[in-house]
Amino acid sequence: MLRALLLVAPVLALNLAVPQAARAEEPDGTACAASAAGYVPVYALDLPERANWRNQAPPYSFDRTAEVAAGFDRVGYCLELTGPTGTQWVWTSMLPFTTDAKRLGLPTSDGQIVRQRVGGLEVASNVEGVSTGEGLTGYLEMWPGSYTAAVSAQVPGASPTLYDSDDTPSSAGGYGSFQVHRVSATRPSAEPPRTVLAVNTFTRPNEPLAVGIGPAPSGHPDWTFAANAAAYTQRRLTAYARPSLLTLAEQPQDRRLYPRDASNGANVPVSGEVTGSGVRAVQLRVTSGDHERVYTAPVTRRRTFAFAPRIEAGLREYRFELSTLGAGPPRLAAAWDGLVSGDVYVIQGQSNAVSGNFSGSAAGEASPWVRSYGSPNADPVLSGTARGWNYGISEATGQPGSIGQWGARMARRIVDTHGVPVAILNGAHSGRPIDFFQRDEADPGNLLTNYGRLRQRLEAAGVAAAVRGVFWYQGESDFDNVPVHVGGFTALLEDWRADLPGAEYLVFQVRTSPCAITTNTALRDAQRLMGDTLGVTVLSTTGLNGHDGCHYAWEQGYREMGDHAFAVASRDFYDGPAEGVAPPNPDSAAFSGPERTELTVRLRTGDPLTVEPGAHADFLVTGAAVTVTGVEYRDGSLVLTLSGPAEGATGLSYLSHLGAGPRILNATGAGLLAFHQVPIAP
Repeated sequence: MLRALLLVAPVLALNLAVPQAARAEEPDGTACAASAAGYVPVYALDLPERANWRNQAPPYSFDRTAEVAAGFDRVGYCLELTGPTGTQWVWTSMLPFTTDAKRLGLPTSDGQIVRQRVGGLEVASNVEGVSTGEGLTGYLEMWPGSYTAAVSAQVPGASPTLYDSDDTPSSAGGYGSFQVHRVSATRPSAEPPRTVLAVNTFTRPNEPLAVGIGPAPSGHPDWTFAANAAAYTQRRLTAYARPSLLTLAEQPQDRRLYPRDASNGANVPVSGEVTGSGVRAVQLRVTSGDHERVYTAPVTRRRTFAFAPRIEAGLREYRFELSTLGAGPPRLAAAWDGLVSGDVYVIQGQSNAVSGNFSGSAAGEASPWVRSYGSPNADPVLSGTARGWNYGISEATGQPGSIGQWGARMARRIVDTHGVPVAILNGAHSGRPIDFFQRDEADPGNLLTNYGRLRQRLEAAGVAAAVRGVFWYQGESDFDNVPVHVGGFTALLEDWRADLPGAEYLVFQVRTSPCAITTNTALRDAQRLMGDTLGVTVLSTTGLNGHDGCHYAWEQGYREMGDHAFAVASRDFYDGPAEGVAPPNPDSAAFSGPERTELTVRLRTGDPLTVEPGAHADFLVTGAAVTVTGVEYRDGSLVLTLSGPAEGATGLSYLSHLGAGPRILNATGAGLLAFHQVPIAP
């Protein structure tokens, strides 16, 4: 059923037929006519008290979208509400959020979801309290379905409990949101978001529309549940578009991260064709702080243009402004903010890869230099329509920009230490076994699959070939089934290496966890050995005290997990220090002497270790009725004291344990990897 929705939704969006008799070219007689000079009114709609337009066309008074089908460079809306005291009106215009003029009306079809920032916002109104001005930043919430007050954390100051400028849409249900908000241009910010206009409840039968200009004086700021349409004798919404003088073939996106190349930067292509008359040249202005570069391309007989300015990787953002030059002053055709160049990572797995807010906040790790693309939401409609760059966030899951707590910590430390912006795409899904993450070989981009959703995000972001590292944390839901887990991960790794050819792969060894698996060490040992058999880098979790038996707290948990991931990434990708980074890992075990009362475990690195009192209790000798009574570190080895001669002993295991407790740690706090029946040599 979901696949059918995905295939049908775009067709519905393009074929919301308006009766031919209603397509007369009406003059612009709105209260916004002066502000809309140079725009084409493409749709007008007299809003009724009630409407149920889910998957059907609203009865527009006219349809002039054909006049701007060749392209438009600004979008505008006029909402007029006439009541006992006269007509209230608001005009707002902005840089376009779509290239399809048919998408400028009310979103009534499945999959018509717009949830994004827009630049160049202009607001004018005769309503007291409306935040007016030019050159502002806007945020759009436009969809046909229902929604909740849960925030994406992309809009500073938005409420997690009130319906306002940052709500979470559903692909199901009927209610409808058509909202424009003014928001801060920076994040975080003390400037609160403010609603500009709202038309709600247009896909909900038998319920009055909720409409408003500016923030609602009471209740929810975006007029949700206001049910106030009857308070006005006339309610009219008009959509506008300003015909463009050019069309674009290649262009950036706001907040996009371009993977840096070997020369520590990236070229940003901007190209297209001049379509309007009177254009002598196309100009691209690139600014970053106090630096500015201007590129000009004269219009030739071919009428095409192409720029590829270079941006440097580092903690600096770039703004691109594309303008046309003619007889009059330059006309802004497009603008893009917040462009950076840096590195790309992927996080995948189950709940400890999601790393949501289980206990303690990672909000302090937020950085404007950490980005993400799309949404890890498992709903294929929501995932498929989230095609924008966002700030990376740690406190919300399943939202655009969600990267998890330890992902945010790792990225922030890369930014602060190495001065490189970071993009993380987190595709993790809680409580799923290894088969859930496999690729659909017949349709690798299938949005009904976890693999397909992440793959589509990486491709749409243009970063699939540039991913530096994939971090994997999964295995609890495989219930100690070693063959299934190893076979599944081996197949998954093969597909990743085909789709992400430049990436290295880093695997967290899961923790003893009664919430999903037993305390058996066999699966964890198989993960340890993947470093030898599959060529991946293995990371440890045994040194984390903030473990609740299933997940981790922020302090002494995900925070330190992010630190360990950073240390490995710093070593492998940024020529950072190597000493004390690799988790302690046994190479061999042997009796220290013929008495067989002491075992020496030779480690793969000679990094000094800290052995906390009581750590000996996590070791188990197989084949002999002895226990480990003590352990100490000596010159690259762990020396274990036994309770007696271990005649017949065949193997040694390190079990680790639940929660906090005595640990064996290296200098970065990474714990000794759990291992299972390492053979004991004579």
